[in-house]
Amino acid sequence: MDARSPKKILVLGIGNILWADEGFGVRVLETFNTLYAAPENVSLLDGGTQGLYLVQFVQEADYLLVFDAIDYGLAPGTLKIVQGDEVPKFTGAKKMSLHQTGFQEVLSAADLMGGYPKKLALIGCQPLDLEDWGGPLTPPVRNRLVQAAELAAVILEQWGAPCRLRAPGEAVEPLLANDIDMQNYETRMANVRTGG
Repeated sequence: MDARSPKKILVLGIGNILWADEGFGVRVLETFNTLYAAPENVSLLDGGTQGLYLVQFVQEADYLLVFDAIDYGLAPGTLKIVQGDEVPKFTGAKKMSLHQTGFQEVLSAADLMGGYPKKLALIGCQPLDLEDWGGPLTPPVRNRLVQAAELAAVILEQWGAPCRLRAPGEAVEPLLANDIDMQNYETRMANVRTGG
């Protein structure tokens, strides 16, 4: 690749929206997309719980930024940024769900196959509740979505990919299909849980 070519950057949200705060990674990616227009060399991907299916995307990325719910042992809603070689330690530090072990394996597989990102950053949020099936994000985690998106914009700017803050009312192509965006999903699940 030409040294002057823009780096391929992947912004990846991982987690399971069905389990309350476990959906942080996906929801902050959605928030980021609503707030910012990224340059053409930046791809946004809802990785959900896809595990090893994400290897090809990770291999193709020069730089990788990940959003995830991480048990750092801190107060709920606390954001923490981890970079470089420290990232795999945190994605496997405590098994909170199947996807985390899977993502650590994704990084290992990409490394073994010679496609490990040159730069790697994780924006993690300390969850409060991972047991509430169908539940929304808890307030401490929900209240950090915008801040996490802003931190991502700072990292991307440091990586040479400044993002443009969207204008109020600007049309945004949704990242999540099938009405699983946060507002539709949480409204529907609230109705299911209350019998409405």
